[in-house]
Amino acid sequence: MDRIRVGVIGTSGIAMGVHLPAYAELPGVEIIAVCDIDENSLQRAASQYNVAHAFTDYRKMLELKDLDAVTVATPNYLHAPITIAALNAGKHVLCEKPLATNATEAQAMADAAERANRVLMVGVNNRFRDESLKLKRIIDSGGLGRIYAGRTGWIRRRGVPYWGAWFMDKAKAGGGPLIDLGVHMLDLAWWLMGKPEPVSVVGSTYHEIENYHIVEWDTGDPVLSGAPARAQERKTYDVEDAAFAFIRFSNNATLSLAVTWALNTNKEHYYCDLYGNKAGASLWPLTIYGEQDGVLTDTHIKVDEKVKSHKAEVAHFIDCIRHGRTPMCPASDGVAVMRMLDAIYKSAESGREVRLSS
Repeated sequence: MDRIRVGVIGTSGIAMGVHLPAYAELPGVEIIAVCDIDENSLQRAASQYNVAHAFTDYRKMLELKDLDAVTVATPNYLHAPITIAALNAGKHVLCEKPLATNATEAQAMADAAERANRVLMVGVNNRFRDESLKLKRIIDSGGLGRIYAGRTGWIRRRGVPYWGAWFMDKAKAGGGPLIDLGVHMLDLAWWLMGKPEPVSVVGSTYHEIENYHIVEWDTGDPVLSGAPARAQERKTYDVEDAAFAFIRFSNNATLSLAVTWALNTNKEHYYCDLYGNKAGASLWPLTIYGEQDGVLTDTHIKVDEKVKSHKAEVAHFIDCIRHGRTPMCPASDGVAVMRMLDAIYKSAESGREVRLSS
């Protein structure tokens, strides 16, 4: 396939910030269509990237015969119906994370991709970070030995995204920081650990900080690290603002997860630490904690800051289409991660451990 013609469904946020500019820079790729129900957002994208076709109905867009692939960058609840429709229309799909709002939807998407014999890739850009790929190579070469435990998380002090937007609506988002931030951190740690089979989950979610005065920057954006702000106001939403979980795998390894949009802590931070019987590792900054000749060593590994994970993700998607390759983040991985997230929510609701069967 010499020239790949792509379309983007959903033209705000990450589409304008990542997908459209990434496609525009790739050789042999042409953006021929964009779609959004917001006319202003749609026309802005079409004009900025000189796109021939602009649609407010994705079904009309999918009728384009020369359209090869699409990015789905809509609110979460639309991922499944749009992706399945695109696959049924013979298009390859890069779907932003989370793959769906639950594992049942995610499996239906994976099944549709298999029937259509088309690429369905999950947009989990952290796998494409230079430090992630370097650590993965170290792990796969045996550098950490057997990984038996890990901890990962993304903690925000006051980082509830876009007050009043769909992120705050459980029916549209599927959840709060667990499905927004947790999908990133869980996917990354699980992938680095070798994608072990989960057998049980214990989780808790909380909805506490809405009763506090929520602080905003002078710009109106959410405060992530306690910087000076101009206003405080009470807000409400129907998703969790914090989630914590403990996952046990079939190889007896364990992983703890913590994600928050709002927590009374010092500042925003994220982490991914893995512990093996030969060495341990921290991803940020990339460091290997080992031992040599009886001396404990901390090896700091240089990371190429020029690598842009989102651009690398989009380039990989195009490469998979062009060469018929299985993506590094296939639909099956998205299904597996959604099964774990579903189990965390179920455990939090029931107050009990949830067992996962194959």
